[in-house]
Amino acid sequence: MTDHIYRDVILELHVRLFRGAMGAEFLFMDDNARPHRANIVDECLQSEDITRMDWPAYSPDLNPIEHVWDMLGRRIAARQPPPTCLPELRRPLLDEWCNIPQDQIDNLILSMPRRCKACIASSGRHTPY
Repeated sequence: MTDHIYRDVILELHVRLFRGAMGAEFLFMDDNARPHRANIVDECLQSEDITRMDWPAYSPDLNPIEHVWDMLGRRIAARQPPPTCLPELRRPLLDEWCNIPQDQIDNLILSMPRRCKACIASSGRHTPY
């Protein structure tokens, strides 16, 4: 993903609208991936008055979506036979995404206060999550 695609697709089409629906208390969370920290992204967030959560340099494990990607990857890897090319991967990805139990995703979201406290306690370094 490039910084331009991130801005044009993710921020403009999704985050901006979601922020509008959530109101002034909306706090945006992304990580330190290079496209997320580009100047054009900063300018876009500022122009839309979107506040970004401070993100510790050594804590990519805070974001619950990383754990969802891991669940999805494990589900795809367990398929027999496994997909062998990109066109074969599309349907299994969609199927497995839909089959991730909502309670697992809810539990990840509900764990955010614990994750943040653990991150603060470790001064932004590795946490057990």
